[in-house]
Amino acid sequence: MTNQPITNNDPTLNSAVTVAHIVYALHAIAIFLGISGAPTIIGSFVGSLPSIFAVLLNYIRRGDARDTWVESHYKWQIRTFWFALVWLVVAWVAIFSLVGAVVGFPMLVVLTVWLIYRVLRGWLRLRKSLPMYS
Repeated sequence: MTNQPITNNDPTLNSAVTVAHIVYALHAIAIFLGISGAPTIIGSFVGSLPSIFAVLLNYIRRGDARDTWVESHYKWQIRTFWFALVWLVVAWVAIFSLVGAVVGFPMLVVLTVWLIYRVLRGWLRLRKSLPMYS
């Protein structure tokens, strides 16, 4: 894929782009909710209604993005959600095991930074009409 913006007047593609923007916005809202009051940002991200709705929206509408440059954003968003969930479970297992908080809490911090990076990077590339993974 190229780093040049891709333009198209296809209504299905435009709808897919709009949904991708909505998903990034929902994930950003979930992160904000985590910053403003949840015990962890990651917990808010994977356990809040905005993010759960966002990942469901990704799965429901990803057919509209198939074989387009926007498909890479749908994959990026879906993978961000599931990897965050997996690593959250790993961190919580570490916290409540023999390894304890010494390993688990730093994992949560790294995961939080990674999550913010993924949402920002993806959304900025989408705003420029650029695919992910290039």
